[in-house]
Amino acid sequence: MFGNKAPKPQSRIDSLVGAGTVIEGNISFSGGLRVDGRVRGNVIAMGDEASTLVLSEQAQIDGEIRVSHAVINGTVVGPVNGTEYVELQSKAKVTGDVLYRTLEIQLGAVVQGRLVHQEGDVLPKVVSLKPSPVSGGVHGQSPSLSSGD
Repeated sequence: MFGNKAPKPQSRIDSLVGAGTVIEGNISFSGGLRVDGRVRGNVIAMGDEASTLVLSEQAQIDGEIRVSHAVINGTVVGPVNGTEYVELQSKAKVTGDVLYRTLEIQLGAVVQGRLVHQEGDVLPKVVSLKPSPVSGGVHGQSPSLSSGD
């Protein structure tokens, strides 16, 4: 119960989309991103590192969000995929599905879509096949599976 802690969200903000700014196109980022303006496109974290998106009350994203941690207090039109943690603050309005591992919803937040809990690893682990030894094997048995660790 206490041994499987989720990676910590980014506490610092590396990039900012300021109030009054409109971006038309996709954003790929690493680290922390705060949006106070509007994005018409997808907002996707690069790589497997912990990433945090903070969406302020005045902000709007028209597109998919795919990050490890999301703190939303603005408007999202599109799916939100928080692989670790999603927080919907009191002014959040999401039109689309919310996929999460851990979810916090404050009074006043609105979701028009499905809430989908994701358990365990979001992506399946790759399993490699190892051939069984020719001698000593029993005819008709499948090769053994190994996790490749």
